[in-house]
Amino acid sequence: MRTFDRYILKELAGPFFSSLLVSSLILAAGNIIQTIDMIINKGVEPMYVIKIFLYFLPYVLIFTIPISVLSAVLLGFGRLSGDNEVTAIRTSGTSLKNILVPVIVCGFVISLLNIPLNDKILPQSEYGARKLLRRMTVKHPAALLEPGVFIKGFKDYVVFVHGVSGNKLSDIRIYKPSEGEGPTRTVIARKGEIISIPDRNSIKLRLENGSADEIDPKKPEEFYKVAFAEYQMTLSLDDAPGTKTIDKKTREKSVKELLSEIKTMKGMEGADVPLKIELHKKFALAFSNLVFVLVGIPLAIKTHRREKFIGFGFAMGLFLLYWGIMLTGIAFAIRSVVAPWLGVWSANIILVCFAAVLYRKFILE
Repeated sequence: MRTFDRYILKELAGPFFSSLLVSSLILAAGNIIQTIDMIINKGVEPMYVIKIFLYFLPYVLIFTIPISVLSAVLLGFGRLSGDNEVTAIRTSGTSLKNILVPVIVCGFVISLLNIPLNDKILPQSEYGARKLLRRMTVKHPAALLEPGVFIKGFKDYVVFVHGVSGNKLSDIRIYKPSEGEGPTRTVIARKGEIISIPDRNSIKLRLENGSADEIDPKKPEEFYKVAFAEYQMTLSLDDAPGTKTIDKKTREKSVKELLSEIKTMKGMEGADVPLKIELHKKFALAFSNLVFVLVGIPLAIKTHRREKFIGFGFAMGLFLLYWGIMLTGIAFAIRSVVAPWLGVWSANIILVCFAAVLYRKFILE
């Protein structure tokens, strides 16, 4: 490798790793807060929480690696252009195309390395997280309860809790909507306790100081209200996330599994579209790294911006544009307006065409 090639790659390495750290922390911030809450307020063992957080990291990386690649290119070449080093290279007789080849090759290598991340690591992580959540939910049902949120994970019931501390609850409201047009049964309590019953896949609520709607035996379609000092009820976890048989979702399947399932659906028109979309996403997202290298170089040379904050913001904006185009393409694919491969690869194709125009105008001139 030539000295100048090493110089260029070293110039890009710093922005890449700093951007990877910052963007990963930003995307993982909500998960970190939720993790702390589960340990402190819901009594979940730290080991469970650490495992869930680690399972979450591959999902973060499929977004933050492309953002970081784009940020590195914009910041690195923006500084070189802003300090007139690009101009100096051209005036020295060195072709700008020659110094870009190592960067483009590096982007291609990063794309190849992202394929196993999307194909193996991410699906296994998401599937492993769901299995872990199943075990954790049965052992620590309070982890299902989010203060101030209507929880619909219990069979036939909707639960709203104002406060959760370990297995202790405060200001509880439990609703049981009727199957027809009848009234909704409501149970209200000042405080309560949640008790796990693992062998029955359910929980027991011991409620204190409240009131409950009970069915009037003379008029089954009506309720009468009963005040209580203590009240117990059992809620099934059958509808809670991940508490039934753990079957893989489409996004949790590898390329091999997707191809096998697509083959079994041959002749079932339209049934394999979600599988084909997921299959192409694994490769399209991986090669978004190469696409961002191609489009980022001429943009950086043209804009001459070296400010880190502006460069990172520009990278985020371009990445959101990329996602917007891809999601639009996927929406068209789901409606059978375009082929699944075209819908998923639309963002890559459009940005590569845009990059070709920029190269023709600013690099090959």
